[in-house]
Amino acid sequence: MRYPDGGGLTARERARRELVRLEAAGMFEEGIAPPQVAKRLRVSRKSAYAWHARWAEGGADALASKGPSGRPSRMRPEWRAWLEEALKQGPAAHGWVEDQRWTLARVATVIARRFHVRFSIKQTARILHEMGFSVQVPQHRAVERDERAVATWVKETWPRVERR
Repeated sequence: MRYPDGGGLTARERARRELVRLEAAGMFEEGIAPPQVAKRLRVSRKSAYAWHARWAEGGADALASKGPSGRPSRMRPEWRAWLEEALKQGPAAHGWVEDQRWTLARVATVIARRFHVRFSIKQTARILHEMGFSVQVPQHRAVERDERAVATWVKETWPRVERR
């Protein structure tokens, strides 16, 4: 199943869905038919019938969550803590002095250098998103920018050259 942000369900969403399935199990025990369960819980009839079949074979335990699907991430929790500190140091601390922007390719390179594990750009984006980082559009300003000179130009020079 695909979701808009490119990932699966969070632990909270899985737990919420599990509660709905377990509520359905309670209704099945009371003798309520799957179409009524679907209507009361506001789920599809197909889901209600599938849950009923699983419940009939294994009881409420058969409707418990099986955890996240897919392979577990190779990015270990202790690596995430290290990566967060490394990102705070900035790109220059890791050899990129030409500009001070983190790109997904650079983050993937830092991870590969440190842990000898290569992640694709998409995987790196997912890892950063899970860590709470978001896409930022950098301000393109020179490192040598002189704020006083800019303020003076805006106050004195610009009013003289601006078209009336």
